[in-house]
Amino acid sequence: MPRKTRSALYILGVIIVVAGIVVYFGPRVQGDSVPQAGVDGSHTPELDSTSSGVTLRQIHSPGTVERDLTLPAGQCHMIVVDADAGEYLPDQTCTPGAVDPAVTQESIDATICVSGYTSTVRPPSTDTNKIKTMELAAYGIAYDKTIELDHQIPLELGGANSVSNLWPEANTSTATTVNNPKDQVENDLKTAVCDHTVTLIAAQTAINSNWVTAETVLGLSR
Repeated sequence: MPRKTRSALYILGVIIVVAGIVVYFGPRVQGDSVPQAGVDGSHTPELDSTSSGVTLRQIHSPGTVERDLTLPAGQCHMIVVDADAGEYLPDQTCTPGAVDPAVTQESIDATICVSGYTSTVRPPSTDTNKIKTMELAAYGIAYDKTIELDHQIPLELGGANSVSNLWPEANTSTATTVNNPKDQVENDLKTAVCDHTVTLIAAQTAINSNWVTAETVLGLSR
């Protein structure tokens, strides 16, 4: 083979190798990214990034429970703050909380601040009873008539109807009904939001993080 031909082939080979390295180590196409999986292996629901940097799941499912997570029995662990006082917190992995995107700061006067709003979006017991059975098993808790299937971010603060926002909330040591201490906190926060004392996202974030300290964090007195 003539020397010039061999040189040309050598140079061509070097070009091909360099091009291959650039393609392999170059920037990835954005569309190739893989969505993060949820607890059940499904893609996580749409997330809302607010100006405050807080991120909450967004699920719009009025009147029905969205099964966005699958929770195997014994997977979740309740956090006990004060058992006698009925101060329990959910497992954030199993109950990360979720909000309804239809309820925004701009829409509160036409949604959560309207009397009777929650009755228009609350799921029927035929739906929630099935979810409660699953949640009790997931948290390893035996049925008790004083345990409420609770919206972690309540409907009155724009909470979503979803497995990710529901948990079996234990009650005080002397309770005889499902009425519990968190109920008053929910009412106080709704009042503050509708009075424009605190913002909707601030109330949602505080109660989702820790309902026991939510009012203190928001500077509200009881």
